[in-house]
Amino acid sequence: MIDSINDVIIIGSGPAGYTAAIYLGRAGIKPVLISGLLDSGGALMNTGLVENYAGFPDGIPGPELMQNMQSQAKKFNTDILVDDVIEVDFASDIKTLTLSDNSILKTKAVIVTTGAKYRHLGVLGEDEFAGKGVSYCATCDGFFFKDKAVAVVGGGDTAVGEAIFLSSLASKVTIIHRRDQLRATATIAAKAKSIPNIEFAWDSIVEEVKGDDAGVKSLELKNVHSLAKSQIDCSGVFVAIGHNPSTGIFRGKLKLNDLGYVIVNSPSTATSQLGVFAAGDCVDSKYRQAIIAAASGAKAALDVDEFLKGVV
Repeated sequence: MIDSINDVIIIGSGPAGYTAAIYLGRAGIKPVLISGLLDSGGALMNTGLVENYAGFPDGIPGPELMQNMQSQAKKFNTDILVDDVIEVDFASDIKTLTLSDNSILKTKAVIVTTGAKYRHLGVLGEDEFAGKGVSYCATCDGFFFKDKAVAVVGGGDTAVGEAIFLSSLASKVTIIHRRDQLRATATIAAKAKSIPNIEFAWDSIVEEVKGDDAGVKSLELKNVHSLAKSQIDCSGVFVAIGHNPSTGIFRGKLKLNDLGYVIVNSPSTATSQLGVFAAGDCVDSKYRQAIIAAASGAKAALDVDEFLKGVV
């Protein structure tokens, strides 16, 4: 059973949450991890083969990697609750968390690892072909489209950076942007325009992702001014229109930046509230890689260990 006042509760799972739990458990601190009802395991639960996580030379499916991390956390005495936190009170030394079943947990320390969600296009075929040509991470999935035509949706630094990355793998990259010029910084935009196999579909939005059992085959586009429709053939589409950090319940409880990411006192993982730490994609608006999230989860565990021992 979970003690009436726990030493530490981790809100969220994924690489950051599970790694924090593993480190804490090995340090002799029994953590409680609240994994989430619908998003237990984080974004990697919807990812195919992960080939860039160190230690797996042949790659590993995202769900299998998360299951391994969960099993390792349980091995080191983590109590895992498949539930959602709906309210938090961090004002006092003992923190209070309310779960979706209205049960209340109390703890001396908290690690927030609630992650961030990719913004979706919300068009026909997007969900159907997720993992079958629709991707939200070029670094993760670009290798699968070697010598194939792909598209990138978006015009900011992330989208253009992904297009530049993909240009060294794909035969052709089409950047689809709803405006007539990129929002990316001038240097990155100029670099993209100088690459021969990067093309542009200006003033355009995706209306539908089309394909068959083998995966994505084409995209239907619409010009935002003329409303004329067109089609481009491609084997993959990378959606890079931003992320939404899953931090809504922490508004007014922790300091967040303008985009909603938790602010930490880097290089530590300490937040604005004493005894509350944060790690993973709910903090990181730049890299958003599983291995970096895992590393930050380890940092948070080490910070909590020191906090509970009165070192900080």
